[in-house]
Amino acid sequence: MAFSARIVPFILLLLLVGSAARPLYPLPGRRNDRSKQPLQTFRPYNIAHRGSNGEIPEETAVAYMRAIEEGTDFIETDILASKDGALICFHDVILDDTTDIAKHKEFVNRKRTYEVQGMNTTGYFTVDFTLEELKSLRVKQRFPFRDQQYNGKFSIITFEEFISVALDAPRVVGIYPEIKNPIFINQHVKWPGGKKFEDKFVETLKKYGYKGDYMSKQWLKQPAFIQSFAPTSLIYISNLTDLPKIFLIDDVSMPTQDTNQSYWEITSDKYFDFIKDYVVGIGPWKDTIVTVSDNYLRSPTDLVARAHAYNLQVHPYTFRNENKCLHFNFSEDPYNEYQYWINKIGVDGLFTDFTGSLHQYQQWTTPFSSGEESASKLLDKIALMISKFRNS
Repeated sequence: MAFSARIVPFILLLLLVGSAARPLYPLPGRRNDRSKQPLQTFRPYNIAHRGSNGEIPEETAVAYMRAIEEGTDFIETDILASKDGALICFHDVILDDTTDIAKHKEFVNRKRTYEVQGMNTTGYFTVDFTLEELKSLRVKQRFPFRDQQYNGKFSIITFEEFISVALDAPRVVGIYPEIKNPIFINQHVKWPGGKKFEDKFVETLKKYGYKGDYMSKQWLKQPAFIQSFAPTSLIYISNLTDLPKIFLIDDVSMPTQDTNQSYWEITSDKYFDFIKDYVVGIGPWKDTIVTVSDNYLRSPTDLVARAHAYNLQVHPYTFRNENKCLHFNFSEDPYNEYQYWINKIGVDGLFTDFTGSLHQYQQWTTPFSSGEESASKLLDKIALMISKFRNS
């Protein structure tokens, strides 16, 4: 009774102060799961495509940390493997376009030609380098029209280092890793005991506590989507983890990389009815949802409506702010593009190179819902009040 008499006035006082005060969060080093602001689930997900790579070279720790600062819900990454079986965050199977490999004369004899997704590709492949060698390289900006000042400053990171960035965030930030080119990786990298790329991928997630189906208590604590262009990989790992999975869909001219199915087949009602047992959504290239001609958007297809009919989420890629990446319909304004895709097309998440602009748009148009905000603030205030009581 004495405890109640002391605690009630504190709660009333805190509630009266309300939203006018700055949220009172513990210091980062003292955080625990209960005090972290939860993942928002009331509006489309802001998915930081390879981090905030519109500003900082892709797939680097700094790009991911920047995206977290800018308000992302999920940090997205591509997972490949090194020669010695380490899982790394890197988009291309070759190192040529986004590292300084050309400056490393000690690796001049490592250039190879391999078949990748049915095409001969020549370059310096991640699978021909150990993790230590890959760590000696420095990353550079992919696109020449973007800021080049960070070239050569950051290294390739591992899957585990990527996870650490998410878990160290001051609020709950989800991860969105892709099983990248699994056919190619399994051909060139071998793990002890006959394990596959997919096995090592899921083992890493389990090691760091990622588990639970979509929107479960476990999932909300450490949210994760697993994505792949390879349906056989998604089906295989469905026996290894209950984490939600997203089936990525390429341009209409590109078949699946493992089953060689056409776009028309994998977006048919029959296939959606089949794949819905393994995935919670699809991640299509946005130009497959709305057709484009002469850089103008034309009529939307029924892809989103049909996916939603099978209870599949739709997370299209990739949204970029630069004028050359915006269709003429949007008058060089990325906010107009967000408005179109969120409100007219009705997507459930967006892969963006510019997390900050998408976050600002959503904060202006659909700010944190009053119910979730009140509950979150109340939990924060009660946690702070209890900690003060215990120390008094």
